[in-house]
Amino acid sequence: MFFTKLTRLTAGCVLAALLGTSAMAAEVTLKLGHLANEDNIWHKAALKFGEEVAALTEGRVEVQVYPNESLGKEIDVINGMQLGTADMTITGESLQNWAPKAALLALPYGYKSLEHMDAVASGEIGQQIVDEIIANAGIRPLTYFARGPRNLSANREITSPDDLKGFKLRVPNVPVFVAAWQAIGANPTPMAFSEVFTSLQNGTIEGQENPLALFKSGGFYEVQKVINKTEHVRSWIYLTISEQSWEKLSEADQAALLEAAKRTQAFERELFLADEAALVADLESRGVKFVEVDQAAFAAKAKDAVLASVPAEIRPLAEQIFNN
Repeated sequence: MFFTKLTRLTAGCVLAALLGTSAMAAEVTLKLGHLANEDNIWHKAALKFGEEVAALTEGRVEVQVYPNESLGKEIDVINGMQLGTADMTITGESLQNWAPKAALLALPYGYKSLEHMDAVASGEIGQQIVDEIIANAGIRPLTYFARGPRNLSANREITSPDDLKGFKLRVPNVPVFVAAWQAIGANPTPMAFSEVFTSLQNGTIEGQENPLALFKSGGFYEVQKVINKTEHVRSWIYLTISEQSWEKLSEADQAALLEAAKRTQAFERELFLADEAALVADLESRGVKFVEVDQAAFAAKAKDAVLASVPAEIRPLAEQIFNN
């Protein structure tokens, strides 16, 4: 009987030691929820961030990643971060519900190139956006990721605004997108993404505009064979942490998260550029033709409508972006 009691006591001590080791290994757990699936580069970047955080904090901070909206839809996770029930997410212009300057993340024809966008996102205007998000939303951007530019698909080449007269085009329900395409000369129709394929198939609409990744995942290459490289929206998205969660971290762990975010941005950018090139090659193999367009002509037609559509308080910043 003594042996049995001793065995139980020993087992209990071992279990307690294991639990103690586990607790020491992760003093802080951060839940990171996002909308992308496991194959998406955002998910791969989130996992990379978790690895870097664990290494830089010697295991004190653990990042648990929840893809596929398993922590909730984007706005739900943001609300959870504000209430203290979630810690991190990947989000962008949705933050304009709290911080109007976040609308500048996806400004039609505001960014002439990826390099121009990087200069804004990492510069003074980008810092103003970050400061407003922290102050108004209680959420802190740690770094940003580039998003694939939006392009116009059709079954014919469209190289100038003159080719777009009356063109029935699906757009998301974003007022500035509608205004921009109306100014260019198209007939934009807001429509749910889930309805686009069938509408293209039956001729209700003549085209749509999306990043290449969504063009492919939506199967639009089956009913549209021309991608006109309008590249009308370049945008970025933030890797963010709740300000409540941030303030609970020590200064050393805050510094570790910032360094992890910096490394993750470089990792994600490499994946992003490779992914864009792979998408072009894949779509070309499916018979899709890529057409260069007069982007300057499109931008000139859209500019005034875009500026008129943004909130008055951020219009000077939008003008500054256009004029850089």
